[in-house]
Amino acid sequence: MNEKLLSFILLCTFFLFSCEDKKPIPKPNPKHPTSGVVITFDDKSVDEWYDVDIILKHYSWKATFCVSKINTLTHSEIIQLQKLQKEGHEIAGHGYHHFKATEYVAENGIDNYINKEINPMLDLMNFYSLKVISFAYPYGFRNPKIDSALLKKFKIIRGTTYAALDPAFQYCYFEKNRLVLGIGIDTDYPNFSIPYLIKLLEFAKRKHKILILYGHKPVEKITAKYQTDIATLIFICNYVHQHKMAFYRLSDLDKLN
Repeated sequence: MNEKLLSFILLCTFFLFSCEDKKPIPKPNPKHPTSGVVITFDDKSVDEWYDVDIILKHYSWKATFCVSKINTLTHSEIIQLQKLQKEGHEIAGHGYHHFKATEYVAENGIDNYINKEINPMLDLMNFYSLKVISFAYPYGFRNPKIDSALLKKFKIIRGTTYAALDPAFQYCYFEKNRLVLGIGIDTDYPNFSIPYLIKLLEFAKRKHKILILYGHKPVEKITAKYQTDIATLIFICNYVHQHKMAFYRLSDLDKLN
């Protein structure tokens, strides 16, 4: 072969490969998500939710507020929910009437439950520009039949679990299912104590788990049932911050399935 021709071919080959787009090597997905906590609140203590957000904002915390009886809220409470959503928190459903799902369905059927408890809630929350893709069962009352119906309406549904079991045997961790169970942090729950909460948090950190918690009305001084001590929430946020864990919303879990 002519030397000039050979040199020309080699030169063209060099430029062909040197000008090829260099695609970056994709980073592998982590085996487990960052360990963290989902903090949820049930019912309609909107004023208290809004106030506690001011206290905890500097932790860059995120929470899911599961709203019931939205038709009874005042205009100012709706505005507060919209502001919480704008801050990056999630607004979820908790029932139009706060029915005990299993009891209501047993007496009236699943279609009636959807038409009375779910659809009006979604319609009104959508009217208020509240983006609802998660649902928490009132009182945690649920069964597989109702789960199946609600999973057609929501990305994530949350029930409840109880008892101060060893964390390794608890059900309050995200296990890549669209049905999740939360454990209560209201002070009147028999399972609640700070030492037990520490065990749950430590297990989540050590095993790369996401711990799911729920409370109701955050207050500085406990005066009744269904109240969450603000000091408990501060403790949780401090723990998450100090141990480089993450805050998740219920809706975030759908992206990890």
